[in-house]
Amino acid sequence: MMESIGNGWMWGGFIVFVLAMLAVDMFALGGKGAHKVSVKEALGWSIVWVSLALLFNAGLWWYLDVNVGREVANTKALEFLSGYLIEKSLSVDNIFVFLMVFSYFAVPAEYQRRVLLYGILGALVMRAIMILLGVWLVTQFSWVLYLFGAFLVITGVKMLIFADHEPDLEKNPILRWLRGHLRITKDYEGERFFTVRNGLTYVTPLFLVLILIEATDLVFAVDSIPAIFAITTDPFIVFTSNIFAIMGLRALYFLLADMADRFHLLKYGLALVLIFVGGKMLAAYWFHLPVQYSLAIVGTIIFGSIVLSLKLSKPQSPGH
Repeated sequence: MMESIGNGWMWGGFIVFVLAMLAVDMFALGGKGAHKVSVKEALGWSIVWVSLALLFNAGLWWYLDVNVGREVANTKALEFLSGYLIEKSLSVDNIFVFLMVFSYFAVPAEYQRRVLLYGILGALVMRAIMILLGVWLVTQFSWVLYLFGAFLVITGVKMLIFADHEPDLEKNPILRWLRGHLRITKDYEGERFFTVRNGLTYVTPLFLVLILIEATDLVFAVDSIPAIFAITTDPFIVFTSNIFAIMGLRALYFLLADMADRFHLLKYGLALVLIFVGGKMLAAYWFHLPVQYSLAIVGTIIFGSIVLSLKLSKPQSPGH
């Protein structure tokens, strides 16, 4: 059985907290009807989500310090912070794909927030299932961690090579299947995913966007969830850090959507993070890198790629 600092009331309390915050998010950031989320609104909610994650970590440290001891409290707090930083950083890659999907389908800005609302809800469920599966695999077969490590290194190298490559959505197998098997309206029907015409149910283009958003998160979860096992195998830390990172993804999208091009080197930084984390997992048998050093290295890579992106501005195309 895998050791965890989480007991029954901690798991239950966290799940209740997540449900409560999602309800607030739905009625605050998403409950004003179809509207374009402003940068100010997105910034406010991004600060809220990051602050809640940090407050949770501080509360966790205090609880463990009082009940278990300072050493365990420090270790688990660092593990949560490192896991949260890795998951938050890797989730930024989702944003680039979200932008591409919304652009391809010409989704009006005021409809995007509903797609992302349901997209994040679906992502939370999928992440929970995949985390439980990952924890079970690591518990039953410890060598799986080395497979995770090799997979992350290969994925990071491929990401470095194809960082500037944008997939052709016309050739996307999921989209082609949906178009071949569903009745689809030509135009949007407000924020609706389904509509009825002449007694027949049609899906709107917004439904296709939602499916692609969900598929995108599933693909990225395959990268990001194994990555956190390089930091900790504690199910409670893995789950909480991952969920906090995902809950703030929608606000982060609206915050960065209009300036994503300015962070054109961030993909390379994320690729290096995957290679570092995968390498750490592969070398774990011979060499243990303390969590605080992992946190410092990942933070330096992400910060460095952001600074370089801003300093080395991407050349503008003619006419801009």
